Amino acid sequence: MIGAIILRDLGRAYRGGGAWLPLAFLLLIAALFPFAVGPNATLLSQTGGGLLWIAALLASLLPIDRLIEPDRESGVIDQLVLRGLGEGTILLAKGIAHWLSFGPPLLIAALPAGALLKLEPEMLQLVIAGLALGTPGLAALALLVAALTAGQRGSGALTGLLVLPLAVPLLIFGAGALQFGGASALKLVAACSLLLCVIAPVAGGAAMRAGRD
Repeated sequence: MIGAIILRDLGRAYRGGGAWLPLAFLLLIAALFPFAVGPNATLLSQTGGGLLWIAALLASLLPIDRLIEPDRESGVIDQLVLRGLGEGTILLAKGIAHWLSFGPPLLIAALPAGALLKLEPEMLQLVIAGLALGTPGLAALALLVAALTAGQRGSGALTGLLVLPLAVPLLIFGAGALQFGGASALKLVAACSLLLCVIAPVAGGAAMRAGRD
């Protein structure tokens, strides 16, 4: 059943074009950023890694309104619960599907984006390693916020207010790995990401149960 949920959500993401949005979004930001700061290669290489992290955070939020709310409103989640699946298990499956729909495309897009931003090969390797470790946490965070705001009026405004403060540790450690060459910072990125992946299904499932009661 978990596999069926993952395949269903993945198929919906790719059919709707949502899986390609992060790739296009990252490349668009990388292409436009040099026009904003100028063609200075040194400046671009110093700021490009952090820019890619911010773009990854924003890309993870692009489909946030479609992660939970359509299935909650149509009764799909209620039907899955009636069949014996817990809310946490449902959210775990949806989180895996969400990461698969934006994480790998984002990592692929980071290669040409790094070239546009004049990143050195070593810096680009650190960016890709950090994003590989951090994007599961960003996906879990987006899923948690989607579960907390499901059914709420004005949830679009709430998502940014909730996500951005919670994503700060990932951004700090990800940027720290770029500045200090940071195996230690990458370990902290992995730890934060793992913590979010564990907390999101549990806390999100509890929020959904509370909203249904």
